Amino acid sequence: MDIATDGPTLVLAGDFDVRSTWQVRTALYDLLAAHDQVVVDLSGVGSVDVTALRVLAAASRQAARADHHVTLRGCNGAVRRLLHMTHLIRLVEVERHAAAV
Repeated sequence: MDIATDGPTLVLAGDFDVRSTWQVRTALYDLLAAHDQVVVDLSGVGSVDVTALRVLAAASRQAARADHHVTLRGCNGAVRRLLHMTHLIRLVEVERHAAAV
């Protein structure tokens, strides 16, 4: 898993699974400490598992408690289906369209 930041955006690439959740969680909470609005860009993620999505949902819920906001960007069809199947879609905000570059 490759993790990069671009301002308030956390850019992920590779396989986002249980092996990378600790690194992603740390990077995400560091960004939330510095920014009120954080975007997690999943455009470069090839595969994801439920544990990884739970990390994003928990961070989103905790951010909301602190009046901060997390948005998921670039969710492919498989990520969206898994969010719906696990009902985690209720806990996260998914950007409808990718932002223009």
